[in-house]
Amino acid sequence: MRTLVKNSYRAIDDGAYENKEERDYLHHDSIDLRNRIIECQNIPIITEIKYASPSKGVLADPMKVTVESIAQVMQNSGATGISVLSQPFLFNGSITNVYKARRASTLPILMKDIVVSEIQLKAAKKAGADYILLIKTIFDMNLTESTLETIIERARKIGLGVILETHTTDEFKEAMVMNKKYKQQNLIGINNRNLDTLEISLDTTKNILAENPKSGNVIISESGIHKGSDIAKLLAAGADAFLVGTSLMQDTEKMADGIKEIISSLNR
Repeated sequence: MRTLVKNSYRAIDDGAYENKEERDYLHHDSIDLRNRIIECQNIPIITEIKYASPSKGVLADPMKVTVESIAQVMQNSGATGISVLSQPFLFNGSITNVYKARRASTLPILMKDIVVSEIQLKAAKKAGADYILLIKTIFDMNLTESTLETIIERARKIGLGVILETHTTDEFKEAMVMNKKYKQQNLIGINNRNLDTLEISLDTTKNILAENPKSGNVIISESGIHKGSDIAKLLAAGADAFLVGTSLMQDTEKMADGIKEIISSLNR
């Protein structure tokens, strides 16, 4: 975790979040991912564009498979939203990839990163993102420039929605309490990956939701989702939407079929 945080500060110092595009999306009307999930008539899937991961290494070559082409496949295949990695280190992401996805798609866009600074919020908005991911563990460890509440308030002020990511029952409970202030407008993520060991277990979502009522919150299960049977297990546990990335990026030629298989495998 500390390595990921260190990489974010390094990326900021390197100018990785500076606006290098001719156009920015500061006045882009944010697309409400929460409503899209609630109103979805099928399985709400947030598909993810990432070219590498700390656990799997390189997943795809951006010179051969462009962000624009991936975003279009995701949208045409029925995705509810698109997550785009903007962290350059270990994930081979960039803020430019968020721009490219925004230009290629009309779906809600999540800028997924290790957010530690308001600099990243401003970059997300300019790039056309509708949502950002905030990892509660990082804020609890006091590794960020501002408090979690301050970052959420700043994000909301500039028109960014928030997915507040949790990993444990205690984090989830605290996120639920915090979200009362925002009338359940923040989405709550449960990451099935242990960020220290990188091990994945879908039982993380199952166990957390078994112990805690959702109380009107929209819950996204993240990591380790590969097929329809995984979705069935997580739906039964109470998850509302599902973030799927690595399994799709590992075989981009079959991405469309993979998304459609997941979405059509179950009826809500």
